[in-house]
Amino acid sequence: MDYEAVIGLEVHAELQTASKMFCGCAVVDSTQAAPNTYVCPICAGLPGTLPVINAQAVNFALRVALALHCAIPPLNVFARKNYFYPDLPKGYQISQYELPLGVNGWLEIDTASGPRRVRIRRVHLEEDTGKLNHAPTPPGAPPAEDYSLVDLNRAGVPLLEIVTEPDLHTPEDVKAYAVQLRAVLRYLGVNGGDMEKGVIRFEPNISVRPTGAAELRTRTELKNLNSFRALERGTQYEITRQIAIWNSGGQVIQETRGWSEAEGRTLPQRGKEHAHDYRYFPEPDLPPLALDAALVEAARAALPELPAARRARFERDYDLSRADAELLIEDPALADYFEQAVAAQPANARRPKVIVNWLIGELFRLLNETGRPLVAAPVPPANLAALTALVSGGTINANTGKAVLETMFRTGRAPAEIVAEQGLAQVSDAGAITALVEEVLDAHPDELATYLAGKPTVEQWFFGQVMRRLRGQGNPQVIRAALAAALTRRQASA
Repeated sequence: MDYEAVIGLEVHAELQTASKMFCGCAVVDSTQAAPNTYVCPICAGLPGTLPVINAQAVNFALRVALALHCAIPPLNVFARKNYFYPDLPKGYQISQYELPLGVNGWLEIDTASGPRRVRIRRVHLEEDTGKLNHAPTPPGAPPAEDYSLVDLNRAGVPLLEIVTEPDLHTPEDVKAYAVQLRAVLRYLGVNGGDMEKGVIRFEPNISVRPTGAAELRTRTELKNLNSFRALERGTQYEITRQIAIWNSGGQVIQETRGWSEAEGRTLPQRGKEHAHDYRYFPEPDLPPLALDAALVEAARAALPELPAARRARFERDYDLSRADAELLIEDPALADYFEQAVAAQPANARRPKVIVNWLIGELFRLLNETGRPLVAAPVPPANLAALTALVSGGTINANTGKAVLETMFRTGRAPAEIVAEQGLAQVSDAGAITALVEEVLDAHPDELATYLAGKPTVEQWFFGQVMRRLRGQGNPQVIRAALAAALTRRQASA
């Protein structure tokens, strides 16, 4: 029997506010800060404390909901989501349930069968939980010595939950949606997208059914996936596992499962809760949140150019391929750098594709080798544009350009200074190169005889000898033309 997967995706994204969702504690990197140093009575859940809504978090959430084409209810309500877990100090999480901030939106993604809209069911605000650090049991120690440590630095951080309808059907679709949504959040400036630090986490709800059937079968949820690789692999594994269960006559159990990257499989964690299990009720300490129509329209008008629109513009205005445009727009800092470099090229000699090649090729290589982000690159966009102009204009060749870029990266200096100081200008004098070609041919009679005997690959060896004598600064086109002419003459007289 053939099956199709039915997948909905929940995404939890921490908002880049200065303070937490309901108190004044600073939002810090929970992977770097000392544990439990950014905690107050409110986010620690002490009795008698009163939460206050973070206005910036509301503004950020509103921007996301509008970017995802959601309707914005004029009134939304915070609720208590009750459950007990060691990293949840209050014994409940302040979230939104019946009246979320945004509803009925969509996000367009590219799939193997073409572009498709994924429906967004809801966008709502809540607070993040703390973090458990599981201490390993020392070798030989009894199981009773197992323990976990609770860090509440993350407790209360503003968290945005974005929930799709079950519109996804393949691991590739799920990844495409996650990549596109992450890009939107980064363009809006509300989330850094650093998945390794857990600031954005993916939770697919997966079921399978016979192809063509309308029923929705029992689903499982994969929790807290923090990489595209884990999302894609975990989804594929769960689809395969569920198909095997149905084919064997078994029954899929509704449960929450975790993904083990090391083992390459999903593992059961707990039974999957239903909404009523959380005993939602309105948060008594927070009034309903009213969003004025003028506020909503002002937020809509202030939205920046979003990834899909920027990609289309890059393809249209810069004549880039879809692949190049996709790569550039994934990171707004990269897209900005590219546009600034193109703008720095002479208006009558702009070559966007050349900028792309140097940017994602040589400059990225240097960044990766040194572990620097693009924003810390010591090569400003204008300097990269100047370097490409020197190569395109024939002042230096491509190999020399790579060496110059390395010096630029080390020193922060402009390319023209480096070329002038080190005497790196390309040799393009046709007469001088022709004379040098003749010298090289005369100095290597055995290799010349091999070429004349019918081995054309020796021509490349001669090219290397000429370039070596010119210390790598010869114009390749001039050398090849002079070499081809000289070899033709020698062949004619042989």
